[in-house]
Amino acid sequence: MKLSDWEGEFLTEVGDRVKTYGRAFGDPEKGAPGEALSALQAVKLKEIAAKAKGEKKPLQRKPFRRKDRED
Repeated sequence: MKLSDWEGEFLTEVGDRVKTYGRAFGDPEKGAPGEALSALQAVKLKEIAAKAKGEKKPLQRKPFRRKDRED
């Protein structure tokens, strides 16, 4: 499966920042001490990896449905 331009750019920039700074985020409060990626970056990286492997997308969230009342 082909990655989008945004996903390719994300991977390139994260890789460059990790090589240069040892982590991919500028704000130390966004990641745990000693971690190279913030929590959101790690989630996005897993999603991109799954897409690249051709795995199924996770279930999409569905809005709550109204329950029928039984009177």
